[in-house]
Amino acid sequence: MSDFPQCPKCGSEYAYEDQGMMVCPDCGHEWGPGGEPAESPDGLRVLDANGNLLADGDAVTVVKGLKVKGAFSDLKVGTKVKNIRLVEGDHNIDCKIPGFGAMRLKSEFVKKA
Repeated sequence: MSDFPQCPKCGSEYAYEDQGMMVCPDCGHEWGPGGEPAESPDGLRVLDANGNLLADGDAVTVVKGLKVKGAFSDLKVGTKVKNIRLVEGDHNIDCKIPGFGAMRLKSEFVKKA
């Protein structure tokens, strides 16, 4: 039995600590001390589709096909986006996607890569 707490999302007993955050290897959930996801330094708390905390500079992967206004094609599942920037609002991720350009995404449609 490990000295670390169980994952609050899936109950796995194999959680481990990484850079001050607890990580579950089974479901990928991350959480801070006290069981809640930590906040970013600027006070934003943005979670991806799996409940993992996102930070500026992270890489994410699109988990749902998204229609893009004015584009000839859709944003496909599995598209990797590097170096995101978190902003306030409904579309809380600013990024540049190769082939699409600058864009804002909702965090509920991405997962941490």
